[in-house]
Amino acid sequence: MYDALKPILEAELAAAKENGTYKVERVLESKQGREIVVAGKKLLNFCANNYLGFSGTELLEGPSDETIRKWGFGLASVRFICGTQTLHKDLEAATAAFLRTEDAVTYSSCFMANVGLFQTFFGEGDAIITDELNHASIIDAIRLSKAERHIFKHMDMADLEEKLKLVKDKRLKVIATDGVFSMDGDVAPLAEICELADKYHALVMIDDAHATGVMGGSGRGTHEHCGVMDRVDFITGTYGKALGGAGGAFNATRKEAADYLRNRSRTYLFSNALDTGIAGVSIFVLDYVQKHPEVRERLWDNTKYFRELMAQNGFKVTDAQHPITPIMLGDEKKAVDMAKALFDEGIYVIGFAYPVVPKGKARIRVQISAAHTKEDIQRAVEKFTSVGKKFGVV
Repeated sequence: MYDALKPILEAELAAAKENGTYKVERVLESKQGREIVVAGKKLLNFCANNYLGFSGTELLEGPSDETIRKWGFGLASVRFICGTQTLHKDLEAATAAFLRTEDAVTYSSCFMANVGLFQTFFGEGDAIITDELNHASIIDAIRLSKAERHIFKHMDMADLEEKLKLVKDKRLKVIATDGVFSMDGDVAPLAEICELADKYHALVMIDDAHATGVMGGSGRGTHEHCGVMDRVDFITGTYGKALGGAGGAFNATRKEAADYLRNRSRTYLFSNALDTGIAGVSIFVLDYVQKHPEVRERLWDNTKYFRELMAQNGFKVTDAQHPITPIMLGDEKKAVDMAKALFDEGIYVIGFAYPVVPKGKARIRVQISAAHTKEDIQRAVEKFTSVGKKFGVV
């Protein structure tokens, strides 16, 4: 039967290579960090979610080794059978305390946290109102629920209100949004969203994967940044970006909702417990970021510096309040080819094209890290400028 599938796949893959949407996995031959080695070439890395610069560093090796020596490697069990150690309860308590929620439940990934949330709480008779640019994990999670779905225009509060009016008689209503939108770096207007949620008796859910440890006065996330820390019902996020980079995720919420997830969430009940090493390092990092605000301050200094230099050199740079800085190019092939040219110049970035972003919205997404030096940023802007001139971007 594969004979029928093979030519279809070959044609689709050939078309993707032709139009610039084919994804090539480049293999790192080094630790993650501000510098990486790919194909024997040392490059400055400007496309990792390593916002605080912790990933791949010696800072996390000690906590990881110590945790595994004490608690062992792997649980070989789901949580409710024999996969819950003191370590997991400590991580959930630390996560809830950091985010200022009543409780938190850990998952293997933020994708699974989102699926577990929507599938568990919302069904027939309920409605989910979702931003059109939400992460794929939210989109797929909503599709797996039996709730009615309504999509509002990106961060358009007037359109959100119209959608809320349509579902005013539903049993449960929830507004779902990314806290920080991963392709653009823009921040959801949570204060306005919470006002509408109060007006129409809706719940609020945010995916804060790109915000936890980064946004807000103390890095607690977009709910802190927007001044709505006590008004968000569900916060999903990950330990796999700013908080160390290895993986693992959480759903931080009210006490009863967390208890219900532990009893009914299929992606929690039927997935192995979070690995001990990740759990131990995540506890360490949550404590570390609170004691070392200078790391986050360095991140924001670097972000400002990069954007200022790029603007001075003729690039159109958004004023999004996040280290994600998209360089918009539009054409898929140009984005991929320009990223390759930058690779040849020692700058590691990736061209993002459909289906990761909408057609015609291709870009190179630059991500700044606290680990970058001023010299790193100067060199990146210099190479962007020289390559950008060759491609007619500046």
